[in-house]
Amino acid sequence: MPSVGRSPSLEHRDLPASPAPLRAAPSRQVLDRQRPEPLWQQLLEDLRRRLDDGEFPDRLPTEAELTATYGVSRQTVREALRRLVAEGRLARRRGRGTAVRPAEFAQPVGGLFSLFHLIEAQGVPQTNQVLALDRRQDPDAAAALGREPDAPLVYLERLRLAGDQPLALDRVWLPAEIAEPLLEVDFHRTALYEELARWCGVRPDSGEEEIRPVLPDPLDRLRLGMGTRQAALAVERRTFHQGRAVERRRILLRGDRIGIVARWPQGTSPEPAMPASLRLTPLELLDDPPDE
Repeated sequence: MPSVGRSPSLEHRDLPASPAPLRAAPSRQVLDRQRPEPLWQQLLEDLRRRLDDGEFPDRLPTEAELTATYGVSRQTVREALRRLVAEGRLARRRGRGTAVRPAEFAQPVGGLFSLFHLIEAQGVPQTNQVLALDRRQDPDAAAALGREPDAPLVYLERLRLAGDQPLALDRVWLPAEIAEPLLEVDFHRTALYEELARWCGVRPDSGEEEIRPVLPDPLDRLRLGMGTRQAALAVERRTFHQGRAVERRRILLRGDRIGIVARWPQGTSPEPAMPASLRLTPLELLDDPPDE
């Protein structure tokens, strides 16, 4: 009776699924069947590298293309893709293939942070589309800054980009007697706090902010490239220099691209250090989102 052969191992004995590649093979051989690591793991590592290098800005090649390019079975390709989906690097949608998810970022709480440096530190260029930079009056912003209602303010509004993808709408009001020199600054790729220190000699030394989920209005949603029912994170911030308010800020962050991270040291008591740090909104004050 003829012996029954064992099926080839997924890890070490994959054969090409097609003798005719649909794409040109990689410029260097990246998968090695003599290595102890299984082929799906080697493929996973190479796809991670290519994603990090920006070779696939929007969409990954199809399973058939990857199978032909790397000379492995579709089962091996699917295992590597499954793990990239689990890592949050890819999104698989029925009928639309495998999309590359944009980079996600974490905003720390409990201290003053720079969105510019937060993004750049992860190897992603952070640029701005300056929507407004002018001198104006705004009674509400002036009141938040402890100024008279007709006090002149410097207003800066930017669409913040991570890579080439919208991340945040950033609106800032500053007292004109401090921030007037900023009207001459090119804010395409720089941090506000650095320019405030460089041109005005002021660096915020304390502050407060509140973060809550919101549904953006249609114009803001369009600018951020968000869906109708996608939530954003609204950040309301005031910063101070030597006890006096120098900045009123409203930031609208895409909720699918940024998370809020808090850390506390070992031995921290479960009792809240600041009871007012958590504020609940009464249900009767919450409006139902408009139907669209």
